[in-house]
Amino acid sequence: MSNIYGLILAGGSGVRLWPRSREELPKQFLSLRKGNTMLQDTVTRMLHVLPPKHLYAVAGGKWRPLVSYQAREVALVPEDFLIEEPVARNTAPAILLGCGVFKEKGAEDDDIVVVAPSDHLVKDVAAFEQALRKAIEAAKSGVMVTLGVTPTRPDTGFGYMRCSVPEENEGKENEGSERENERTEAWLPVEQFIEKPELQAAEHYMKSGEYFWNSGIFVFTLETLYRELEHTSPELYEVARKGHDVFLEEFQTLSSISFDYAVMERANRVVMVKLEAGWSDVGSWDALYEVLDKDGLYNATIGDVMMQGSERNLVDSRNRLTSLVDVEDLIVIDSPDAIFISKRGSSQKVRNVVEKLRTDVRKEATQAMENARPWGVYTILCEEERFKIKRIVITPGKRLSLQYHHHRSEHWVVVRGTALVVIDGKEQFIHEGESVFIPKNARHRLGNPGKVELEIVEIQGGEYLGEDDIVRLDDDFDRS
Repeated sequence: MSNIYGLILAGGSGVRLWPRSREELPKQFLSLRKGNTMLQDTVTRMLHVLPPKHLYAVAGGKWRPLVSYQAREVALVPEDFLIEEPVARNTAPAILLGCGVFKEKGAEDDDIVVVAPSDHLVKDVAAFEQALRKAIEAAKSGVMVTLGVTPTRPDTGFGYMRCSVPEENEGKENEGSERENERTEAWLPVEQFIEKPELQAAEHYMKSGEYFWNSGIFVFTLETLYRELEHTSPELYEVARKGHDVFLEEFQTLSSISFDYAVMERANRVVMVKLEAGWSDVGSWDALYEVLDKDGLYNATIGDVMMQGSERNLVDSRNRLTSLVDVEDLIVIDSPDAIFISKRGSSQKVRNVVEKLRTDVRKEATQAMENARPWGVYTILCEEERFKIKRIVITPGKRLSLQYHHHRSEHWVVVRGTALVVIDGKEQFIHEGESVFIPKNARHRLGNPGKVELEIVEIQGGEYLGEDDIVRLDDDFDRS
């Protein structure tokens, strides 16, 4: 019996959902609705079809603490859950790196691999599981499988697939033909992959019924992958067939290439399984609006929002009250340091905003005011030239690294809970309403020894307040 392995693609940068996503905190680490983050939802969905010991993620090393922490909050994943990319080389090298690790861990040629991005929303998890199980059955027959989504709008931001859609089978003469018809309906041969089209083409694709959005979710056996790779990308195959260690050593020399282009678009046998589960890749605020619940006037709201005479708006306001009066078809996204407003249908242009911020070297392009760490979360409440104020919440039993700063001092005020503070080797407990001062270059550590969350206000002062002014001496999460 074949084993099933799962590989979550957990890299990526924060651009399309700015200002909530930033380079420091891409969308896969955000909770866009209520509850878990997108990465955590992906982990729990994958565990419907495979055991935790066979589930891994692949991403750059800088994401190791956050990926591992978020995954372990929802599942008993392996200690080496994150497979680290030496550099970013797109999805084909990343997937082959993961498959190489699976083979090192004993995976056989007939074992199945499920690949899924970490930044998708799925409303109907049961339907997702059903589609994935169909894809797994298809993969056993030696084909490359992808999950396709029936278009709900002529979207130019997706790749498309054209499939052979069978006509209705009117003459189901016996039980065998019925089973064959069910199989045909479940697995549709993919005849063509299409890059992101122009609007007119996308409108045609939606009307024809033969075109589907490419979800980027793939299923295959290891044998099928390497067989197809040998003729679709011979140069990549030559490196991959030498084994994991060689592939890792030569990773930086590989071309940056997507798995779609390197394998799927040129493979001999590719089939698609329909995914009808309320799927969205959340590639824009417009895409998020489509999948969120709405009120009677088709407004989708998150946070503290009041509406009067307003229709068909998306408002995300988690930091303050936002009120809209007599407006229609707007997107309003509030964050502590920036507000994004656009007409619905134009939110893709947020890329231009982020590009301008990068050109002007503004921190709003990179710095996340609300950020997650392996020990908890922090929010920047105020930042000026020589001081910064943060709200820091530390999970019970967790602690920050032993560290010091060259350019800033810190003053901690405990708001809730009890803090265990170490300054130059001396331990002390700080309780609610009490405070402590940490001078520049003092070796210090902050931990939560209690059973409730520890909340503190941190006041930084100095000539440089960047997050990179940290020299870590010891860290529970192996950060440098």
